[in-house]
Amino acid sequence: MATLLPPPKRQKSNYAKSLEKPVIVEAENIPSIVVQFKSSEDGSNLGPAINLPADTGRDALQMLVNKLRGETEDPLPYAFHLVPKTPSTSTSPQSARVQINNSIQLDALKVSGTTFSPEDVFELWCEPQAVFRVRSVGRCSATLSGHSSPILCCAHSPTGKYAATGSGDATARIWDMETGTPKSTLSGHKGWVLCVEWDSRENILATGGHDGQVRLWVPSTGQPHGQPLLGHTKWITSLAFEPLHLVPSNSPSPRLASASKDGTVRIWNTSTRKLEFVLTGHAASVNVVRWGGEGVIYTGSSDRTVKVWSAVDGKLIRTLNEHAHWVNTMALSTDFVLRTGPFDHVGKVPKDDDEAKALALARYKNVISTHPETLITGSDDHTLYLWPDQASSSFSSTATPKKPMARLTGHQKQVNHVAFSPDGRMIASAGFDNAVKIWEGRTGKFIASLRGHVAAVYRVAWSADSRMLVSASKDTTLKLWNLKTYKIRIDLPGHTDEVYCVDFVADKVVSGGRDKTVKM
Repeated sequence: MATLLPPPKRQKSNYAKSLEKPVIVEAENIPSIVVQFKSSEDGSNLGPAINLPADTGRDALQMLVNKLRGETEDPLPYAFHLVPKTPSTSTSPQSARVQINNSIQLDALKVSGTTFSPEDVFELWCEPQAVFRVRSVGRCSATLSGHSSPILCCAHSPTGKYAATGSGDATARIWDMETGTPKSTLSGHKGWVLCVEWDSRENILATGGHDGQVRLWVPSTGQPHGQPLLGHTKWITSLAFEPLHLVPSNSPSPRLASASKDGTVRIWNTSTRKLEFVLTGHAASVNVVRWGGEGVIYTGSSDRTVKVWSAVDGKLIRTLNEHAHWVNTMALSTDFVLRTGPFDHVGKVPKDDDEAKALALARYKNVISTHPETLITGSDDHTLYLWPDQASSSFSSTATPKKPMARLTGHQKQVNHVAFSPDGRMIASAGFDNAVKIWEGRTGKFIASLRGHVAAVYRVAWSADSRMLVSASKDTTLKLWNLKTYKIRIDLPGHTDEVYCVDFVADKVVSGGRDKTVKM
């Protein structure tokens, strides 16, 4: 007998609220300040100095800057900071900058020991947050046939040069994205190819099959990278490579985690192709595995639990059991950075492995500097849970890592897929209830529901600048959503049957489905 939850408290109606006595707040006097916006790129002034109330919020400041720059059509997000003045008498070096998260009043004037006073002219430095913008996807530029049965999975390489697809015809194929042509066919599996995964240097492609084998390939030649990795007794459900910045400098390539229906996760050394250790402990199929940037491995399983393991020795750190049904999907807020490794939107190619590691580490540090790595899990119990950072909380005493930060309810049916936006600010989840829902990435608060699909939504994928979302559905369409209005931006028809997989890179979307064709 399932436990019945008590009905939620009734919200007060507006009429009842209007009868309540208004609470009179003592108004503190807000000083008026003079603000000079400066561009952090070249140090130039953005327009004249402006007189503002000191409690002007960050959103209003962003609006002002966009107005000054004439970016009203598609405003850019900005981060603001002040550089404190050092009195001429003091010998201390230039103090650190003050980040403005709420308003100048709260972050600069109200802080104890502040050097700011309302009389100053505040030089507010503006940093654009999204430095680049992804072109909108409009038409189907290529339809590639070649697979002889439905396409079950697809993944972009970190640079976006290639896409890999795995199919029910027991082959995986690599496609060249720039020319829209087939590059190589990887055959060797004895059954369906259920998952494909790139390492973040684009040197190895791993495929997992229904035959319980994990195979490694060299993408540039399409040749097998040594013998297949054998050991699983049932089919492979999910693969994850070790993040580049965690790979020890003496090892030539990252390790690989493979999750299987047999309830185990195996960690392989991809250069020697030896098994390093097996994570056992799940009582049923492991549906998804993720390798976090802090050296922990997350696994979600049909035994209704999520387990957190140490990637060093494979010890179980803790088990998260809140879900009431199978755990189908999970995502890390750092997924995008870990997946693309050293390659960012500038397109610079690292010279050697060490530089690549340094770049990958810098990008990762940049992402977690604002918010630690968080985990979101989605399940057949129609809910999602947002979990706090699982790695560092073993060192800090305040957070209780076993408690989820939020329970995200709203889906009417099973949750199929969940993905964090690359900047970690939003989460998109797709379900069998035909809806895509958008949540806040930090708090898990519900933002919007994207309606438009007429059948179950299988997958969602974000654009690299976190401005667009594409979803793939059983109703044979892909839909591109506008995240300012939460309406359909463009419908991408063309498939003749269910679309099983989709991935978004640069300004291209790759999709594959039951009609055996890849479209981009």
